[in-house]
Amino acid sequence: MKRRAAMKSLGVALGGLVALPAWANSWTPESVGPTHFSAIADETLLAEIVETFIPETSTPGAKSLKVQQFVQRMIQDCYDEKAKATFQQGLTQTNTLAQQSYSKPFVQCDSQQRIELLKKMSDETSSKPFIGLVKNLTIRGYTNSEHYLVNIAKYNIAPGFYHGCVPVTQ
Repeated sequence: MKRRAAMKSLGVALGGLVALPAWANSWTPESVGPTHFSAIADETLLAEIVETFIPETSTPGAKSLKVQQFVQRMIQDCYDEKAKATFQQGLTQTNTLAQQSYSKPFVQCDSQQRIELLKKMSDETSSKPFIGLVKNLTIRGYTNSEHYLVNIAKYNIAPGFYHGCVPVTQ
């Protein structure tokens, strides 16, 4: 029984790797391009959500690196209709819950209120899939961004360097 579950998980993981677009590694906002998946207000809300997950410190935050564009493009290109509906419902639910809790939209809340709201949503059964989806895509987008790979991970595309025409010593 466990063997079947392991094979199923392996198949899903392999399918995800095959389905992952080429631009998902070392992406830039220009390489992602514009998305027409959601409204401008939803993109602003999503920008604040990803900034809550990875805030700006001594390094740029998720909003500065435009991770929200990566999240939108991944959901638009790589996820099914159920995930897209979960995403849209989650954005609406985030603003509704912020309005109920703090009498203002999510984008006008301070950072502590945003963190409390997202923790509260992650504990609820109805919004847990949305939080998990956005959080995982935020982390993936941030750690695969060109800025992170070049400046933080010190990624070199080729292991080692070629030094031609050097004298050979015995």
